[in-house]
Amino acid sequence: MAATPASGGAYSCETAERTREWMEALAAFLRGHRPLLEAHVVNFFEDKLWELVDAEWMECLRREPVESLLKLPSGCVQDHWPATLQEFVLTARSLVIPREQKPPQSFVSDIHVASIGTVLAQGMNSKKKHEIENLAAVVHAIAKSCGAKIVVDVGSGQGYLAQALSFEYQLPVVAIDASSHHASVTIARAERIKKHYAAKCVGKQLLTVPRTVTCHVLSSDTLATVTLDACKDDHGQHLGETNAACTKKSPQIQEPTQSSSPLILAGLHACGDLSVNMLRAFVSCKQVKALVSVGCCYNLLSEDSYKDTNTCSGFPMSKAAKLSELVLGKSIRDLACQSAERWRSLTVDIALQNFDVHAFRAAFQMVLEKYFPEVSRLSPSIGRQGKALRRQRLRKVVESQMATEKTYDSSCSTFKQQNLNTDDVDSVICGVDTGPDDIHHGECRKFTLFKDFTLSGLGRLGCGSVEDMNLLEIWKDVQPFSEYIGPFWCLRAALGPLVETYILLDRLLFLQEQSNLAEALLFPLFDPTVSPRNMADLRCDATNMGRLKDDQHNRISPAAVARATVPVLADDGSASRWTHTRTQRESRRGPSVLTPLSRFAHPEAPGDAAGQFQLLFTDRCSNSVAVQRERGNGWHTPPHSALDLEAPTVVMVVASQHTTVS
Repeated sequence: MAATPASGGAYSCETAERTREWMEALAAFLRGHRPLLEAHVVNFFEDKLWELVDAEWMECLRREPVESLLKLPSGCVQDHWPATLQEFVLTARSLVIPREQKPPQSFVSDIHVASIGTVLAQGMNSKKKHEIENLAAVVHAIAKSCGAKIVVDVGSGQGYLAQALSFEYQLPVVAIDASSHHASVTIARAERIKKHYAAKCVGKQLLTVPRTVTCHVLSSDTLATVTLDACKDDHGQHLGETNAACTKKSPQIQEPTQSSSPLILAGLHACGDLSVNMLRAFVSCKQVKALVSVGCCYNLLSEDSYKDTNTCSGFPMSKAAKLSELVLGKSIRDLACQSAERWRSLTVDIALQNFDVHAFRAAFQMVLEKYFPEVSRLSPSIGRQGKALRRQRLRKVVESQMATEKTYDSSCSTFKQQNLNTDDVDSVICGVDTGPDDIHHGECRKFTLFKDFTLSGLGRLGCGSVEDMNLLEIWKDVQPFSEYIGPFWCLRAALGPLVETYILLDRLLFLQEQSNLAEALLFPLFDPTVSPRNMADLRCDATNMGRLKDDQHNRISPAAVARATVPVLADDGSASRWTHTRTQRESRRGPSVLTPLSRFAHPEAPGDAAGQFQLLFTDRCSNSVAVQRERGNGWHTPPHSALDLEAPTVVMVVASQHTTVS
């Protein structure tokens, strides 16, 4: 994979050495523009951030058509721009990893991207459907090539990927997520899908209905074991029956055997450190045959000290990046989520609305500084108020147009039959002709919107209005400089893809530094306009992505894999924060010797909900899962049942608030 700069040079990540060279060039460029990287638009007026940029650049860009500004992050320059500005834009773009979607057949053979039907696609928007169709096809093809029998969907959310793999491709899937809400949604959705597939099974013995099971790590003394019949009768699979052989007293469980099924790890937009821990799991467990992961939320990555190259933070991962000592920080990592493709696809009206909202937020910061300095020092967040403001404004425009029976263009021709809810407003936002009275027209109207924005923001922060608060004076002071916000924000946005490229190359180099890996690459799996976070980490332990070796001697059951993979469950960003400690195989009190997957602690839970838990995969009854809870001075081990994972199955493993089990 390479990016070609305008100068005719090229960057490549085909080898570790070439990847390091690319990262060094990126680091040098980013260090040279650190003030622009670290600047926060909310402080635009307060800190006079336009002065950070070359005055000649700003004077040029403020006169540019909005269309030219929107193309700037994509590397498009104009001949009349200052030479230094052109050099900045072209050099920045030359350092960005190519993101245009490629056909999956270019890296893995024997692949067919199936279109997901309406039943499986329920609840998905067009973006999610596009992602699931492409990712599921790739996971299936790689699993088939490398002989992986089970897919572990890490950070599975509402189970879209897991259910597509199981129902569409007939793969057993273990779906892991830390949200009990996601589990309940997944269960309800799976039941609806199963009814459809069960109806199709009538008279068709060859069509099997995938089974879905949810395993809860219980927050009580009750220990949960979930059973599922692995047997078939002459008419197909029984759903939800108990295998009597699995309810007997468990024999001693041994280490994983060579006959255990190999696995593939998969993750769609695994948030923050989730993607990072998947990579470490792949490296630490040689028996994992492959990994396909698309990351996101770089702002949520942990960032550690550069002194110790053995640290396990989310960034940096590679030894070379740690030694370079390039510190990013949350604000810069947040900038990595900017998409040049999305910028280029914006309409002029929407772009101007975005610039106005940034101006309102920066002016609101001036209000806080003047009238609520103690609140301002806390760096408060007022939520996605800009988005709400745009929706509110658009709603008024649409209602006005509907009242006058104005004709809509074809892009929103169905809007008249719909209610004006949030999703409807979003769906037509690019198609409505908002007219001359739009948000960006008329300074009086802008001040009114700024006033509404300010009062709403103060309300969200719990601040009452001050009687002598002169908002008009503040707006008059900042308004002459508001025209610089668009150019400034576009210049910062041009740096975002460089930050993302550096983070992605750091992950790739981390794998390239491992001597036992023969194949690791980054691949643009999705259309970047539809799904901006479209770069997939593809890792395998073979030399050919098209025909992966199926090494029987390296196969392993979920027991060993889980010790490395489950730490990604530790924190999904929800109110309940789970901590974990990885464990090795140990003997526990009770009749069985088990292979611990991971231990969990819930320090914030009240009463008997607090304590230590461990989730285990066992080798009894094929591949199986069980749960233990610490009680007294040891681990309580109940009689164990098993989940057979040889047939198409979705197993949802989730942290739960339950206190009893029926």
